[in-house]
Amino acid sequence: MAHALDLVGERWAMLVVRELLLGPKRFSDLDAGLAGASPNVLSERLRQLEQVGVVRRRRMGPPARAWVYELTEWGRELEPIMLALGTWGVRSPLLDGSGHVSVDSIVLALRTYFTTDATDWDATYEVRFDDDRFAVRVTGGAISVERGSAADPDATIATDARTFRDLLGNGPLLGELAGGAVTLTGDGAVAERLFAAVQVPGAVPAPA
Repeated sequence: MAHALDLVGERWAMLVVRELLLGPKRFSDLDAGLAGASPNVLSERLRQLEQVGVVRRRRMGPPARAWVYELTEWGRELEPIMLALGTWGVRSPLLDGSGHVSVDSIVLALRTYFTTDATDWDATYEVRFDDDRFAVRVTGGAISVERGSAADPDATIATDARTFRDLLGNGPLLGELAGGAVTLTGDGAVAERLFAAVQVPGAVPAPA
């Protein structure tokens, strides 16, 4: 455990892993997702994670021809560890929810805390945060999330990360926000059902 923390225990290291779980990113995309980290600190963390084999850098083919960072196969094994640590942390009575909200962190929260017994639930959603697109699919009651547009979605939801976070576990709020903080097209009831199925763990009691 001590050796594992030597590899990924530096500040921002695990958050870099989080930002890459849904696919490769350019440095500028990572910088935008980790607003509290300076470019120099981010560069250093990426260099360290490359050196230990968690992250690799590669050049994308045409038409992009951009350099991106992605998790190695071994790096991807950190996913359940990172999600468990996040679930543990979200229950902290000292958690400050007013800071920067990463798009990827909120989409991962949707996937992590989605809970349903409805095995006959099949629906496709597209979630948009400005230029970011995510295809969310519920198949037989199981959820999957991929970066990119969805083909023929039942509902399309466009909003900002903080509003999306507030919708998690609160499906009926979607109707109140539609047309303002949320642009909703397609089946509103299907969209509300998605958010209502999210159960974010509650905080433990504050220390006396």
